[in-house]
Amino acid sequence: MAALSHVFTMAVREWQWTEDNPFRKISTLKEPSGRVRFLDDDERARLLVESKAHSDELYTIVVLALSTGARRGELLSLTWKDVDLARRTLVLRETKNGERRSLPLQGHAFVLVQDMAKLRRIDTDLLFPGTKDPKRPLAIGNIFNAAVTRAGIEDFHFHDLRHSAASYLAMNGATIPEIAGVLGHKTLQMVKRYAHLSDQHTAQVVARMNTAIFGAEAKRIRALEQTR
Repeated sequence: MAALSHVFTMAVREWQWTEDNPFRKISTLKEPSGRVRFLDDDERARLLVESKAHSDELYTIVVLALSTGARRGELLSLTWKDVDLARRTLVLRETKNGERRSLPLQGHAFVLVQDMAKLRRIDTDLLFPGTKDPKRPLAIGNIFNAAVTRAGIEDFHFHDLRHSAASYLAMNGATIPEIAGVLGHKTLQMVKRYAHLSDQHTAQVVARMNTAIFGAEAKRIRALEQTR
């Protein structure tokens, strides 16, 4: 319905082929909030172990996906011209929405890319070249799925690494706009699915604040009561 409605809108406004969009008269159903599947601490550790056991390339790709929230296509299309080790950033030129985006390269992910730069191949500019054709990106679909299977993880796809990164950001205090900025979403609608994780973090912050303030306050009140 959304696709056909857009066609009629174009036909009315741009092409003047018709006078009205009949789809505007039809009520639309509310779309589901979307899938949120992220790795817990044990699953993440097992996947990293199995990825490392297969190859350093797969391990690095998984670490980058978890630490930056980048999509598979965005990571595999990276070239060394997109890596700025001095500023610790990755530049994504081929994004889903067609806009250039920079990602911070921090911690373990930075160390891995730094080590890769010391041993980079001279027959290709790709960070992750294919095994048979270095001019084409590495095909990781089957090897990633195999690592997931060996790790004993169920119902998990590569794109869920992006969900995992967003979930970890939410659980570590990132706001919804901040998560949207990292993931490259123009609107907040797509990242509202992580709001409950931010709420949990907020609740923990408030709990710590209450313990710090009112825990000490209760002691002062009891002390004052004893002196009355």
